[in-house]
Amino acid sequence: ILMIVIFVLGYLAITLEHPLKIDKAASALFIGVLAWTVYILGADQLLAGSENFAEYLNLNPDSDAAHFVGHELSHFLGHISEIIFFLLGAMTIVELIDAHEGFDIITDKIETTNKVKLLWIICILTFFFSAALDNLTTSIVMISLLRKLIGGQKDRWFFAGMVVISANAGGAWSPIGDVTTTMLWIGDQITAMNVITRLFIPSLVCMIVPLTIASFMIKGNIIRPDVVIDEHAHNIRPKRMERRIVFIAGVALLLFVPVFKTVTHLPPYMGMLFSLSILWIITEVMHRQKNVEQKSHLSVIGILQKIDTPSVLFFLGILVAISSLQSAGHLTDLAGILREKLNNVYAIDFAIGLLSAIVDNVPLVAASMGMYDVTTPAILAATPPDQIAWAQYFVQNGRFWEFLAYCAGTGGSILIIGSAAGVAVMGLEKIDFFWYLRKIGTLAFVGYLAGAGTYLLLM
Repeated sequence: ILMIVIFVLGYLAITLEHPLKIDKAASALFIGVLAWTVYILGADQLLAGSENFAEYLNLNPDSDAAHFVGHELSHFLGHISEIIFFLLGAMTIVELIDAHEGFDIITDKIETTNKVKLLWIICILTFFFSAALDNLTTSIVMISLLRKLIGGQKDRWFFAGMVVISANAGGAWSPIGDVTTTMLWIGDQITAMNVITRLFIPSLVCMIVPLTIASFMIKGNIIRPDVVIDEHAHNIRPKRMERRIVFIAGVALLLFVPVFKTVTHLPPYMGMLFSLSILWIITEVMHRQKNVEQKSHLSVIGILQKIDTPSVLFFLGILVAISSLQSAGHLTDLAGILREKLNNVYAIDFAIGLLSAIVDNVPLVAASMGMYDVTTPAILAATPPDQIAWAQYFVQNGRFWEFLAYCAGTGGSILIIGSAAGVAVMGLEKIDFFWYLRKIGTLAFVGYLAGAGTYLLLM
């Protein structure tokens, strides 16, 4: 109970970042460490009767509850580190492209200043980029584009909020577009072609409906940002050929990440770091004839100083806090309560989607995968007749897994800290939690409902 109280109070501190004047990264790190501290101090009581702990003791008879908690922390830290390194690699590549003014290749072609037209262009680009890259990388890329296109902060916040909705919707129908969809794909709950064909239209509706409503909420033209000359750059701009090379190489290397994962079966962060190393080498060779001062702002060494470290630490803290709840069994208990109270696969999925706006969707999906096994033909043949109807929802590409991929992927858009894309955008643009809730949350919820309804109608 104390762990839950700590998480709720910490979550509240994160949402009240601006009134409290305490950076959300500090609150996230605090509750992350404190939750694990409470867990390890009360481990003997918490782990009594735990099957995982009993299994661990069988393999390690000389260990105790404290050792088990330490083992669990190391296990979760491995998964969290994958996300952190992926985020760092993606942010560095995007910043490197931006430093070389590579995004001007796109922004120069977007001539419209009409807010409605620009919003549709940005959201459609985000939707398809997210499916090809992933929602986290796409969000980082699109925020860089928005900074080139929109000068007013409130306008940019609104567009950034719509980017979160579009990125999560685009990621839901692609096996590589969202972490949860990738988890289900790797776990054989779904197949790539099936999730694309079954979820494309619901995901598209999830974006189109709020986008249409938003089109009636905004009017007029955007103000382009003023061009600020970087004094440290000594007024030296990258050559046109350098801009093109870095832009094309950077985008190609970002697109290469899912290909690398598919071919090698290594985690995505390995592909991202590999792509970063290649672009690093390209830029080092490209600028090797320049002196240190000339190339300082164009090198990865210089770029790393611009990376938003507090956002990365916030991401680390919130994931560490959530992992403590998962390790202690709170999320598994939650999944069990959903099964007991709702007893309907669609209602369970829909509730998980709403919960993913509060608690990260990754552990929720992981808990669901742990609770419900994939029903194989052999299991189905041995299932009692009165339970066959329920079991059929859990076969590979079954309705439960399909709808779970949609709900977990898109439900996080309702709150800005409900998805990796939202957390990244919040950190990069310093968007206020309650501003997002007022301006974007309702739009995201309407889109979530519309997409869910579309899926149920198309069954």
